[in-house]
Amino acid sequence: MKRTRLALIAVCALSAAGCTSTQQVSASKDGLNQTARAVVGTSLIGARGASPADQDKIDETVAGLCGARAWTQSECARHDAAQH
Repeated sequence: MKRTRLALIAVCALSAAGCTSTQQVSASKDGLNQTARAVVGTSLIGARGASPADQDKIDETVAGLCGARAWTQSECARHDAAQH
């Protein structure tokens, strides 16, 4: 009985310590979108659409951003209009 009680106390203490030792961060939709936009924007450095391979990189990135709704509908429409 004492071992069970001791084990239960130890598990509760470890669980409480694990839940309270991490720092809280903001995970708002706007914050995540800004982070995604920053990462995607830097991955295309040097791709200017001068070659078909460059344009494919740009188009694939835009498709992902539009599909994830990180870009607004007007931003996606502007890209589509510029391609035609």
